[in-house]
Amino acid sequence: MSPAASVDLSVEVGALRLANPVIAASGTFGYGIEFADLTDLNRLGAIVVKGLSLEPMEGAPAPRLVPTAAGMINAVGLQNVGVRAFISEKLPALRPYRTPIVANVFGRTAEEYAEVVRHLEGADGLAAYELNISCPNVACGGIQFGSDPRMAAGVVAAARKASRRPLWVKLSPNVADIGAIAKAAEEAGGDALTIANTYPAMSVDFRTRRSRIGNPTGGLSGRAIKPISLRLVYEAAKAVRIPIVGLGGIDTAEDVLEYFLVGASAVQVGTASFAEPNSCWRIVSELEKLCISENINKMSKLRGTFQAEKH
Repeated sequence: MSPAASVDLSVEVGALRLANPVIAASGTFGYGIEFADLTDLNRLGAIVVKGLSLEPMEGAPAPRLVPTAAGMINAVGLQNVGVRAFISEKLPALRPYRTPIVANVFGRTAEEYAEVVRHLEGADGLAAYELNISCPNVACGGIQFGSDPRMAAGVVAAARKASRRPLWVKLSPNVADIGAIAKAAEEAGGDALTIANTYPAMSVDFRTRRSRIGNPTGGLSGRAIKPISLRLVYEAAKAVRIPIVGLGGIDTAEDVLEYFLVGASAVQVGTASFAEPNSCWRIVSELEKLCISENINKMSKLRGTFQAEKH
């Protein structure tokens, strides 16, 4: 038996079994197929495609990305081709790959979330849905679904009625009590949580007196947010029983293990893919070597083993 064969990187996110815990995050990996010539898609744990809405969206004005000292600010504006075009034009190219495909879903109302899911239900080649509830509900004056437990539960419940596939719920970090939102999503029928989305941020140029991106504000991601997102995963894991997918600043195998210690069952890699399209594959390779060196024979056994009290 080779050394690598002695390491079991497989994990389970609810009913979904992944060959390894490294997932390409939504919004950073296109529809997946764009990266086929840049990395081995079959080596990834899963791919979450960019957010899908009921109708096509043009997104925010350019420029949409700006680097920061330890990450990136983006304001893409949820640009996408719409759920119907995704099913007819993008999804067929993904079906030959064995990597599970997760469709990220968003809408302006709970009914729109459910309608997008209903369209996807008739399509083959999807393993799960990820509900982005960091979106403003236009029917309630623009309040984010993910900022209120009742609104979060309403979206998840609507999608649950429409779906026979697993539902992951992607939470916003901009809440006072992540545990309360997590619990609401769980009780409404969520099968797993993705924690967390980006943090509101700005980048301004004092010479032009304008924003460096097309919008005044955007979302901060990358290395800078890892310590904050790590805490959110830890807090949410104490509140729920369903699996958590950790997201925020992951760029190394060590990052993956740290998220597992505080309760994650898998992780998503986002910003790192912009600088290095092959980052997910690299992290998987690093993870195998690190587990061997640390005598970790089964990845999933690390989950939740963080010791809060020092002895």
